[in-house]
Amino acid sequence: MVTTQKFIDLALDLDGTVEAPHFERTAFKVKRIFVTLAGDGKTANFKFTPDEQEQKCLMYPDVFSPVANKFGAQGWTVADLKKIKVAELKAALKTAHAHAGPRKT
Repeated sequence: MVTTQKFIDLALDLDGTVEAPHFERTAFKVKRIFVTLAGDGKTANFKFTPDEQEQKCLMYPDVFSPVANKFGAQGWTVADLKKIKVAELKAALKTAHAHAGPRKT
């Protein structure tokens, strides 16, 4: 299990990351949002590519699942923070963070 504070600390440790409100969630972003934390601290939504999402969901089906709407089809993935291990969380944050910088032209 990962505490809310541990999640926040790990997210903010990534280069250039800032915390900002995002509807009923807290967003972590660089140029774009790469992860959001639910208000109750129980889940987080990560921005993965669809391939990364598929891999995470296959490797850790008890932890990760696609967001249940059109954003899920774009790679947004829910993680259960009660079930995720710190190493898995760090890897997920790093993967999502890689997509948060400036768009390549």
